[in-house]
Amino acid sequence: MKSAMNKVVLSGFAGADAEVKTVAGNQKLVKVSLAVHDYYKTASGEEIDRTQWISLTFWNAKADLAEAQIKKGTQLTVEGKLLTGSYEAKDGTKRFSAEVVVNELEIKERETVN
Repeated sequence: MKSAMNKVVLSGFAGADAEVKTVAGNQKLVKVSLAVHDYYKTASGEEIDRTQWISLTFWNAKADLAEAQIKKGTQLTVEGKLLTGSYEAKDGTKRFSAEVVVNELEIKERETVN
């Protein structure tokens, strides 16, 4: 394989308002939890609708945009790269993490009903 790509595209709904943090060097970081649905049928024909929660991270200018526009329930589509890691929890167990660092953000406007 000559090249490899780390690119993720997701569409879903924000599970809460954007969480804003300032980190070393005065950089702004925004975290959002995105709910995405996984629909499928089992071999026996049972229909499954499973919600998965994906952690999104926005930095600097993208963080400003996310902070201003993402509230609980906001429908959005993001493109970014997947980062994974591991750490030791307080109880000594090894934990794994995954997040999407967002490069592109599209927010779907809510339709108003009269």
